[in-house]
Amino acid sequence: MHDQFPGLPPDPFADDPSDPAAALEDLDPGIPLDDGEREAVQEDLADLDVYERLLAPRGVLGLVVICEDCREDHFHDWDMLRANLNQLLRDGSVRPHEPAVDPHPEDYVTWDYCRGYADAVFRYNEPRL
Repeated sequence: MHDQFPGLPPDPFADDPSDPAAALEDLDPGIPLDDGEREAVQEDLADLDVYERLLAPRGVLGLVVICEDCREDHFHDWDMLRANLNQLLRDGSVRPHEPAVDPHPEDYVTWDYCRGYADAVFRYNEPRL
């Protein structure tokens, strides 16, 4: 089975005419992004690439994001974040996914941490990426 969003677990019901989630797509279709939203997501993808190249070699596995719906921390690895952003660009939605199993919070950082880290590295070290 070929998955159009590498980094996310494959959809076990892809191309299955009896997909139980098919009815949900009719209820909540993705809304295409406007030009400003599209540009913001493209900037996030570019930033994500820089953050991963700077932090993955130091043992950071991805980002922690506070979910607006459940107010819980969600831990996303680099590939899953990239896949979510690419899907958002493509059709304005983000496919549901399973949370990380038994994540180690110390292995994840926030977007703000990444921004600050990258700013400090570029300001004082000017690395080649």
